Amino acid sequence: MAHVDALRPPRAPPDRERMENEAMEEHTELWWSRDPVKSILCYSLAVILILGSGVGGIVLLSTTTSQSGEWRLAVGATLCILSLLVLLKQLISSAIQDMQCLTRRENIDILKSGGMSDIVMFSVSGIIILTCGSVLLALSISGEPPVLVTMNNVGIALVVIGILILVALLIYALMVLCRSYAPGRFHPRNMNIFSISGQLGRRQNTTSSLANLI
Repeated sequence: MAHVDALRPPRAPPDRERMENEAMEEHTELWWSRDPVKSILCYSLAVILILGSGVGGIVLLSTTTSQSGEWRLAVGATLCILSLLVLLKQLISSAIQDMQCLTRRENIDILKSGGMSDIVMFSVSGIIILTCGSVLLALSISGEPPVLVTMNNVGIALVVIGILILVALLIYALMVLCRSYAPGRFHPRNMNIFSISGQLGRRQNTTSSLANLI
């Protein structure tokens, strides 16, 4: 018996980092903040978008006159509605996170800050702002001189903001794509963690998972 034990290869020490990652996978509430830098960045941009579009819409509505009433009313109302929609999206995501309504990783990755829902939200916001600016620039060609200058300036500002949002979103998407194809993503350790934690959506308790890893 002693001879057999001597021929048996030594057991590899348990991987502590892998065990910690497996323990975190068992807690659904931790999935919402797996990428804190990305979440903080997208949340900050959402707040800036809410404040910017809301304040801009209110300014246009409050300065509406008889000569420029139509376009100020239309653009101001559009910006205010956009601000409310972005705010509604953020509130819904926070409510779902607080109530822990979702238990699937795929759904959480879509709704969390920095997920696919934020990409869609910023895309739609950029397109709406760019469209409003383009319409104002087109209308300013045939506008009256006093109204022409203001309409043209607002149109240029909206076009620039819309382009900046879309360009920033494109850069963000490229960075996420490059990160997903980085060599570290295909490290055997990362692949093993995924195969254990995500097998057919079946959840195991932390004790049994750690025991299997050991």
